[in-house]
Amino acid sequence: MSLRDRFGTDVLITGCGHTPFGKLADETLESLVVSVAREALDNAGIEPGQVDEIYFGQFNSGMHPLGFASSLALQVSDDLAGVPATRVENACGSGSAAVQQGIRALLAGTARTVLVIGAEKMTHAGPDVVGAALLGADYESAGKESTTGFAGLFARVADAYADRYGPVGDTLAHIAAKNHRNGVANPYAQLRKDLGFEFCATVSDRNPIVAGQLRRTDCSPVSDGAAALVLTTEPTSGAAHTPVRIAGFGQANDFLPAAKRDPIEFAGSVTAWQRAMAMAGTTVADLDFAELHDCFTIAELVLYEVMGLAERGKGRQVLDDGTVLRGGALPVNLSGGLKSKGHPVGATGVSQHVIAAMQLSGTAGDMQLDSARRGVVHNMGGLAVANYVSVLEAL
Repeated sequence: MSLRDRFGTDVLITGCGHTPFGKLADETLESLVVSVAREALDNAGIEPGQVDEIYFGQFNSGMHPLGFASSLALQVSDDLAGVPATRVENACGSGSAAVQQGIRALLAGTARTVLVIGAEKMTHAGPDVVGAALLGADYESAGKESTTGFAGLFARVADAYADRYGPVGDTLAHIAAKNHRNGVANPYAQLRKDLGFEFCATVSDRNPIVAGQLRRTDCSPVSDGAAALVLTTEPTSGAAHTPVRIAGFGQANDFLPAAKRDPIEFAGSVTAWQRAMAMAGTTVADLDFAELHDCFTIAELVLYEVMGLAERGKGRQVLDDGTVLRGGALPVNLSGGLKSKGHPVGATGVSQHVIAAMQLSGTAGDMQLDSARRGVVHNMGGLAVANYVSVLEAL
């Protein structure tokens, strides 16, 4: 069973676009959107006039003065005039929310070609503005003063994990070091430097504590950037690469109040994972790689256990035995993840799908695995409140 079997419709990624992530002072939100939209359309080998719908993933939450950006993609071409364009927001899961809205439009039959864009412009805003915007995704912290922002929330996750299962400091450092090492091979990554385990494990002037036991190397950076993809129901002629199939997808939302969530269960992510894998008719053993939402290293550790790669409390094992390393049974975040690649909030989920599609179409350059046939993307908004999982496979 797969998405195609269940719905009788194929959903294919036929074109992709991606900007570098980082502090892009010479770019505007509009220039980022237009460049990736144009690249994705050219990559798919289609004309703007063939697009039936546009979905735009963006969090914003006051970081950018333009609060109504859904039509920016129409700046690509006058031929897009009249095309329905909708901004989709679900905190840090906004990009995957846009992707899944595009998938649903194809399955509903209201479109046959959908352009999905994710973008965020963050670095121009001051730390106080960015911090307040991100805290708007937390039920208890929204609108309140905080010196640690979302790092403080995930620091509590790290503390809860340590209280239940034992120390995590070195484990988190191994995750950070892995993702920085992987990020060197990603031309889009914001932080392309192999920092090594010792640097990531050691508190210093260059790697200070940000919140709780989380060091700077445990936290994804503030970023600008954009990514885009074209979804179609059939292969497109003239495409730059072979299409990649969406085999399954799942979404699950958890309660907003922290008191109604176990901080290290990530129950919504578990449900989204189960739904996507069931739709795809696959198991974790069938996957060749995973792109996971490592906004903080503790999130990646918990997600190893959400996926079933390790039992609860034993996520460290898949680092020790090499499972999640390049060359292991299931490499995780070959792109460098959010930790190294960067985290322009609305762009992240779309970027994860683009990177996965590049792996499966053999166009990932120095990031490329040999014979990758199936991969998974996990993206979440808030502290595992809005959760998205997609299974992608090569044709």
